[in-house]
Amino acid sequence: MTNGFLEIKDLRKGFGEGETRQEVLQGINFSVAKGEICTLLGPSGSGKSTLLNIIGGIDSCDSGSISINGDELTGMGEAALTQYRRRHLGYVFQLYNLIPNLNVKENIEVGAYISDDPLDVNELLDVLGLAEHKHKLPNQLSGGQQQRVSIGRAIVKNPDILLCDEPTGALDYKTSKEILRLIEDINKKYNNTVLIVTHNEAIRFMADHVIRLRDGVVRQDEINTHKLAAAELEW
Repeated sequence: MTNGFLEIKDLRKGFGEGETRQEVLQGINFSVAKGEICTLLGPSGSGKSTLLNIIGGIDSCDSGSISINGDELTGMGEAALTQYRRRHLGYVFQLYNLIPNLNVKENIEVGAYISDDPLDVNELLDVLGLAEHKHKLPNQLSGGQQQRVSIGRAIVKNPDILLCDEPTGALDYKTSKEILRLIEDINKKYNNTVLIVTHNEAIRFMADHVIRLRDGVVRQDEINTHKLAAAELEW
């Protein structure tokens, strides 16, 4: 792997004005290689979700730079940023945000419609273990199945980067491990770069790269040389 697919340099972000202003990110620096699974760890308030939102083009930084595969995000106008998000980024959130009156296949196709180079939806349904549920509506699915649909909607775009914000936060232990195995399988099959924001310490063991944040700065940035399969995680 070559370093520098995702490059973050001196990223800063604050909220509020004057005496009430809070500096959430205070000069973040790190890079992630193509195809890596990278965990962003830290307690609540450490800045990890803010960082993920800036990488995803949902929020803007005050200063610093982000580049993905050589494309500088921080200087893009809103129209260019919208196109970039559509083409290159997939999002998985703790809340599934599925469209309630669309079935499983149709919810995934929503992601395919906004991509220039989507994956085959039927093949992806098989990878997700959802082929036999493709005509069900979200309210007919378990939480884990709904999260699989959410991952499918994100990954069908064939994004360069899959951004996961607490993807197992609303799930029980067994289902969480199934979702982590799915993310692992998708990473191997499609070579997407995966960023997982989590406060679950165990998830770091399945990652290639571990970034730990506290009080808006990077406290740890290391490559995991003893990686475990998601199925082996315990917490």
